[in-house]
Amino acid sequence: MSGKYAERIADVDGYVGQLLKLVPDPVKAYGGLSKAAQTPGALDTRTKELIALAISVATRCDGCIAYHARNSVRAGATRQEIAEMLAVTLQMGGGPSMVYAADALRAYDEFAAATPAVKA
Repeated sequence: MSGKYAERIADVDGYVGQLLKLVPDPVKAYGGLSKAAQTPGALDTRTKELIALAISVATRCDGCIAYHARNSVRAGATRQEIAEMLAVTLQMGGGPSMVYAADALRAYDEFAAATPAVKA
């Protein structure tokens, strides 16, 4: 898979690996927090990833958009679910969220195109 967002993830992962060697305890603690927060409970994984992607747009984090767009695809989110979630981010964030919402949809499309059996 080759694309802007896949490359962004690879780039971040490379430097996270370096941070892991330099400051292992905080990096491992963050990994544990992420795993615990994403564990299905009253909310399923797909819903949690949609929330994370919405927050990624709201905070304007390119790397977060990449990870959570990919994870939304993996969790089975449809393109329509992504679009409706992005509509809420527009409601809450205005113009700047429009730019990042477009990026999030582009990232979703990139990962969906590279993932077999994803329904648009």
